[in-house]
Amino acid sequence: MTQELSIVLSQMTQAVGDLAANAAAMRAVRARHKDADLILYPELQLIGYPPEDLVLKPALAARAATMLAELAADTADGGPAMLVGSVERAKDDQGNDALYNIVALLDGGRIVATRRKHELPNYGTFDEKRVFVPGPLPDVVEWRGVKLGLPICEDGWLPKVCQHLVGQGAELLISVNGSPYEIDKDERRLTQVFASRVAETKLPVIFLNRIGGQDEIVFDGCSFVLNGDGTTAHRLTDWEPEERVTHWTKGAPNVEGGGWTCAAGTIAEWEAHPADIYSAMIVSLRDYVERNRFPGVVLGLSGGIDSAICAAIAADALGPDKVWCVMLPSRFTSEESLDDAAGCAKMIGCRLDTIPIVPAVEAFDAMLAGSFADKDVDIAEENVQSRIRGVTLMALSNKFGPMLLTTGNKSEMSVGYATIYGDMAGGYNPLKDAYKMTVFALAKWRNANVPRLSRNPLIPVMPDTIITKPPSAELRPDQKDEDSLPPYADLDRMLHMLVEEEASVDDVVARYGFDRDAVVRIERLLMLAEYKRRQAPPGVKLSTRNFGRDRRYPITHGFRTA
Repeated sequence: MTQELSIVLSQMTQAVGDLAANAAAMRAVRARHKDADLILYPELQLIGYPPEDLVLKPALAARAATMLAELAADTADGGPAMLVGSVERAKDDQGNDALYNIVALLDGGRIVATRRKHELPNYGTFDEKRVFVPGPLPDVVEWRGVKLGLPICEDGWLPKVCQHLVGQGAELLISVNGSPYEIDKDERRLTQVFASRVAETKLPVIFLNRIGGQDEIVFDGCSFVLNGDGTTAHRLTDWEPEERVTHWTKGAPNVEGGGWTCAAGTIAEWEAHPADIYSAMIVSLRDYVERNRFPGVVLGLSGGIDSAICAAIAADALGPDKVWCVMLPSRFTSEESLDDAAGCAKMIGCRLDTIPIVPAVEAFDAMLAGSFADKDVDIAEENVQSRIRGVTLMALSNKFGPMLLTTGNKSEMSVGYATIYGDMAGGYNPLKDAYKMTVFALAKWRNANVPRLSRNPLIPVMPDTIITKPPSAELRPDQKDEDSLPPYADLDRMLHMLVEEEASVDDVVARYGFDRDAVVRIERLLMLAEYKRRQAPPGVKLSTRNFGRDRRYPITHGFRTA
């Protein structure tokens, strides 16, 4: 009977759909830990997560089955077993074709056991019921005399599966996950969700998560091991790959019932706010740009805080040599903005070009003079300026290859203060899920700190005047955002309740005492701007209700809460 185990937690990134690359990465981990008993990999590591509708292609499931068998054959060398996440196409109980999210235990040259995910999440960013069929309540897997419970991600977030596994005699719960980053989610996983599973089952739990960006979501790692008494034996670092060797002993005298216990290891300190948000932005942008094979990024640098922090994030993610900033002044652009943009680019260490848009604006004025005759100058002319900038930046992107970053924050996107086909034109937006007050916090933090993951050690990265001056789009004389919006501190409180909490106008007024008409107007703007957000580029998910993956409202509807 096995009394000691060496289990490796491989907290790693992935390449969705690139099964060969994922298999090679898993083999490389195994080659580095030949003396281990078992190596764990994250959920669906062979195909990548979330695969979305890509997984519906029969060829993907067929290739996954072939490669899983090849990985199993590798274990005939007598080295460590592997727990690998993949998919399985099979007949369900009614004889229908079904696709399952599985983990497979590979050992001794064969697939020893597979277990199918029972709880399929179908909320927020998750849509697993669209592509997978739920498996039955899983049995334990007996391996080398140890009864393993293998709850797959959501199976461990709810009590039913783990309680079933206890009833089956499980001695150790191993939960492999694809759990995306959200603000405060790292501590919630540890101290609320899986601490509850330990309290309910009295069993030790391994929580393994992946790292890296995948389109709009990003994975933060933050894997850990909890012993059956609730104590934390290991915490892996956040955001970075790590292969943590854990040592287990059965029958330790201080363990109730003589069960398994994990020897204490390093307890990594996870990043606090806003460093964690900044890391999420770095990782997501880096992986998006590099995996889609862009040589770098280009963005409009206006002298405002949003474009300044986007330039800083891009330089941290890719290196300043891969960031191309362009100042596109109009006749309304202030000297202060020109100076601030130049100062920001110099402090970051990136390229800055200046392309005045005045000739193009004059050309459009002339072109539209007949159609606009006898009409007052209004937002239409303002939007022409923004669209000229978008066309110019896209021309540079097309000509030279860098991806165009957009720089609008969540507060602006919520109320429609962004120009479709103008400043919304581009391939990715680091600030898509960051409210304006979060942008201020990030800018202040970055000016005083070099991020751990940064490829740009320079500090500070923007003039203080960028942070302190009133925000303005500079599309007309003396324009300020607060001419037509509440102060951002108030606006963000309204939006947080309306968006993140799905609160009503009366709820917002009751909590904060804001003028009711002001909140009614913000709710109206929020609803009307849905058509713009549908056409916005992707951007990293930070909250529980980001636009696109989480919050999916109809464009056309008549409901208001007031």
